[in-house]
Amino acid sequence: MNDRDRKLAMKRVDTGEFELPETLYVRDIENKVFQTIVLQCLAKIEGIGLAGGNFIDNLLGREGPEGIRGISVEQNSQKHCVSVKVEANIRYGLSIPEKSDEIQTKISEEVTRLTGLHVSCVHIIFKNILPETDDKEPKSDKLNTSGKKPAHAEETAADDYSDEF
Repeated sequence: MNDRDRKLAMKRVDTGEFELPETLYVRDIENKVFQTIVLQCLAKIEGIGLAGGNFIDNLLGREGPEGIRGISVEQNSQKHCVSVKVEANIRYGLSIPEKSDEIQTKISEEVTRLTGLHVSCVHIIFKNILPETDDKEPKSDKLNTSGKKPAHAEETAADDYSDEF
């Protein structure tokens, strides 16, 4: 065979005979991503606070190296699902079953929407009761609608500030 015949023979090779390995696509999501999603969900729910850490510090990203305390996530890469465990505090007077359903639904929807993974379990542990906030009476000496201080304001101020030790 001469060079020309050899080149023609090489051009006639059927590429369908070659088996290319299947491409494997891998997507890893760190637990801190899931923790932040859960934290954002909890921030939108009234009367709920995260147990085991300062809520504001967690929102601003000032938590320690161990991650966000009170939120743990386990990933199952074979089943493409996650399991979430949240330790929360609830304000006194709120229904625990109703708030639990609200938290679980919101977390499940947001994690699935943002990551594409199925949420197999959302386990809520209520650790403590937060005190009921009293919005009916202002605690400071604000002016009332008539523009005058209440008569008892001067008396309580005198009682609060005395020279006795």
